[in-house]
Amino acid sequence: MEEKVSLLENEAIDDLQLKGLHLIQKNAGFRFGVDAVLLADFANVKRKHKVIDICTGTGIVPFLLWGKYEPESVIGLEIQDDMVEMAERSVKLNKLQDKISFVHGDLKDKKLLSELGRYDVLTVNPPYKLNNAGIVNPDDKLAIARHEVLCNLEDVIASAKKLLKDNGRMYMVHRPERLIDIFELMRKYNIEPKRVKLIHPNSKKPPNIVLVEGQRDGGSFLKWEPSLYVYNEDGTYSDEINKIYGREE
Repeated sequence: MEEKVSLLENEAIDDLQLKGLHLIQKNAGFRFGVDAVLLADFANVKRKHKVIDICTGTGIVPFLLWGKYEPESVIGLEIQDDMVEMAERSVKLNKLQDKISFVHGDLKDKKLLSELGRYDVLTVNPPYKLNNAGIVNPDDKLAIARHEVLCNLEDVIASAKKLLKDNGRMYMVHRPERLIDIFELMRKYNIEPKRVKLIHPNSKKPPNIVLVEGQRDGGSFLKWEPSLYVYNEDGTYSDEINKIYGREE
């Protein structure tokens, strides 16, 4: 099924354990985590949908979305050119050139956004950390993925407004402490918060991840979903996490 592709130094091919899909990642550097898996599971994607994933990084979310839902097409937008080149090799590896593609560009580039068109669904796993500590090197690839160096939360939501069709849906994974900022900015750009899910490490710890769905020009109604607990009391993965990862017995 796979096509042979070249690997650069410090790269490896990881099995996503989903419909035979594989992803090229760095051995050391930015690697996808549970956030991307939860986001792909949270998104409501149909086969007829055209989907865009911004801040796509390695391209993990487009591959997970394709593996789970097989939408009409998925595009990933990423500002780091080496990430895009690596993601394009993952497309070739999986022989999905007609379904998944990647664009090198800045989500703040209004001309680029207009050229990309409009989408039924937008997903985003943006940089979480505020860029106010004064210690972040703007050329540090890992810092760009984690800190608001090249874009901030408002940039992300403003671009989502431009990329979504009327009544299109946005799905974001972020940190609970930014929830008020997320709600305020969504409403500023006419994306109505519709659904929220909190993720806890276990039942005794506060949430450390939040999933938010918004609808472009949607009516005001917010649904809180039951919280998800990653681990049981004995340290094993919860049934819900095992289900999301496809590890059900």
